[in-house]
Amino acid sequence: MKSRLYIILGLLLILSRAAAQPYDLLLKGGHLIDPAHGIDRVMDIAVVKDSVVRVAAQIPASEAKKTIDLKGKYIAPGLIDMHVHVFHGNQPDAYIADGYTSVPPDGFTFRNGVTTVVDAGSSGWRNFPQFKKQTIDRSKTRVLALLNIVGYGMTSRFDEQNTDDMNAQQAAHMITRLYPDIIVGIKSAHYWGGFEQVDRAVAAGRLANVPVMVDFGEHQPPNSIESLFFDHLRPGDIFTHTFSYGPNNRETIVDENQKLKPFVLRAQQRGILFDVGHGGGAFSFRQAVPAARQGFWPDFISTDLHTESMNAGMKDLTNVMSKFLSMGMPLKDVIARVTSKPAAVIRRPALGHLGVGAVADIAVFEVEEGRFGYLDVRGMRMDGKQRIRHLLTVRAGKVVWDLEGLAAADWNSEIK
Repeated sequence: MKSRLYIILGLLLILSRAAAQPYDLLLKGGHLIDPAHGIDRVMDIAVVKDSVVRVAAQIPASEAKKTIDLKGKYIAPGLIDMHVHVFHGNQPDAYIADGYTSVPPDGFTFRNGVTTVVDAGSSGWRNFPQFKKQTIDRSKTRVLALLNIVGYGMTSRFDEQNTDDMNAQQAAHMITRLYPDIIVGIKSAHYWGGFEQVDRAVAAGRLANVPVMVDFGEHQPPNSIESLFFDHLRPGDIFTHTFSYGPNNRETIVDENQKLKPFVLRAQQRGILFDVGHGGGAFSFRQAVPAARQGFWPDFISTDLHTESMNAGMKDLTNVMSKFLSMGMPLKDVIARVTSKPAAVIRRPALGHLGVGAVADIAVFEVEEGRFGYLDVRGMRMDGKQRIRHLLTVRAGKVVWDLEGLAAADWNSEIK
């Protein structure tokens, strides 16, 4: 009889403890920046399984199975890198599609707080299934994609000139019928001719009801970006490599007198979206700093991640974010351009915020004060007084990157 009573009491004790700990994970005391909900203050975040279930000023640690003390740190939604190349492969003659220039995402995302990437046109409608099987299905990082209007994507610069392989109907079919959950837009890139490739990409975008991103400007003499913005793109379409400086290859947004061209702001007001797309050859302080001083900021901050950019001036997403912080963009606006703004344009309402019910993708970082040097693609330096240093990443409720052991117990706790 006593043994049965002890069993019942034990079960009641277990149930009471479980009731007192409804949360699997509690991020406590951090300064939350969640632009989608207008939050910029100290808040606690409670997680159950893979979802955010509560955001409040004070959540008792006793209610969580695991608590991470983040006092003095910043918290943001998991970052979205709007422009990467992750169709990594081993084809000897390939450029970005199934080639060595692309990188496997998990090695370069979580360490920077990135939980979602958008591959910017590495694959086209012919080889996207290979990209999905080879990279997307094997990655812990959430990998979405812009589908290249060229069937074989970025296999080589020569393949990207093949107008016979630019099929708007096939590209739209891949999105609407086969992979609507993964493909979020169309990409036009590296075309040496006029507007043919852009127009076919926009035609596919119309058929599939998705945005188009354009890497524009390899024609000699340079094509008009004013015409691109007002005659060819739609509101909601994206111009990438915004701050590229190659006056002999593409038209710039800032002229040789350091003046922002007036039509650029008019294009942004019209709804054309501007992406950084830093890359290995497409970001110059000579363009970005004067533009910022004249009131122009990009809509998205992205890396154009690949082997030729990460080992040059770009480095990683936190480095690119730090450049804009150092140019005077407020921190909350920097965070918006890697969270809520890209989530909106790719139409993924569950991403880019930490509201109740959102997926528990979370980035934790600090802002260091000091003197820091930043490089552009031309090897020119800009000094800054702030730097973003990433510390911890949660992906779908699980800690996947922890630089300093914020989520870990002290090793002394094992000694009895």
